[in-house]
Amino acid sequence: MKRFFVTFFGLLTFLAVGTTASSKAIPLNATTASGTITMELDLSAHDINQNARLWIPYPVSDADQSITNISVKGDFAESAVYTDEKYSTSMLYAAWNKGAKSRKITFTFDVERKEVKKRLISYENQQIPKEYEKYLVQSNLCPRDHRLKKLADEITAGRATILDKVKAIYDWTCENTYRNPETRGCGFGNVYKLLKDPGGKCVDISSIFIALARAAGVPAREIFGIRQGKKDMVDISKWQHCWAEYYLPGFGWVPVDPADVRKMMLKENLELIDLKTKQYRDYFWGGIDPYRVKLSQGRDITLNPAQKGNPINYLMYPFAQIGEKTLDWLDTEAFKYTVTYKKNKTHK
Repeated sequence: MKRFFVTFFGLLTFLAVGTTASSKAIPLNATTASGTITMELDLSAHDINQNARLWIPYPVSDADQSITNISVKGDFAESAVYTDEKYSTSMLYAAWNKGAKSRKITFTFDVERKEVKKRLISYENQQIPKEYEKYLVQSNLCPRDHRLKKLADEITAGRATILDKVKAIYDWTCENTYRNPETRGCGFGNVYKLLKDPGGKCVDISSIFIALARAAGVPAREIFGIRQGKKDMVDISKWQHCWAEYYLPGFGWVPVDPADVRKMMLKENLELIDLKTKQYRDYFWGGIDPYRVKLSQGRDITLNPAQKGNPINYLMYPFAQIGEKTLDWLDTEAFKYTVTYKKNKTHK
């Protein structure tokens, strides 16, 4: 597969190209998906002489998903649901005291998720409401200097509306990134590094889109979640996924998923010029499949209750601290947890 990218120090080699109206969006099999997700976590193997604290992303219902039948069981000393101050991201918190020999928790919920398809309209009002300005601020792993703004300006040159600017950035991201299957987890979204070599996974590719959108003056944010399975029972412990949303005045938040475009290109050995690639690009421009669950949003998160140390990059995986030591959430052997999905057979 060919890989195309530019750096801050060179001229743009690929201009954004819009998909044609005749390009039919590819069907992704279902308009709804539903099932039961169970997270089982066990911190019993860690230092018994230290307190143990655990934060789990806690999904909530919204216009696109319904979360019901929530159950939390375990031998914790305390447990509650909190939100962070900046993004109002919900999290399930549990704690165990020193000396606790068993430290287990099971978190279960039912989800029904809708497919999202937006018919986008560019409104005359281009004013960004004040409450969305926090989605214009770059995160710790995104550049804050003139180089990112210069690249965003090159990509959006000649585009007058917010919708046209974001479409140019989406096209550029699809054309100039690539999925690197060797990336650990979902990636860390370090845009400093990615704009020199834009290969990674979903957090990385989404972060490039979001950083460029914000540099162009468009509010944008990461959505962190996990995929639902399509079989009756699936281990989804490593099925986390990140996509993006941008704010379109007069319309609201709009989903895009250039990372899944690049994933399907790699999976199906597609080139940019292939018709099927164009179909995926059409579909994930304002649309996302129902086989996912939104868990959280926001970067540089201070958890609630606050964790020891600096803000965390994002809350998509369980996060745990034994005393002041943070466990590696990508090491499911040392940080023992499993996430399973059981399909609701009333939805196909």
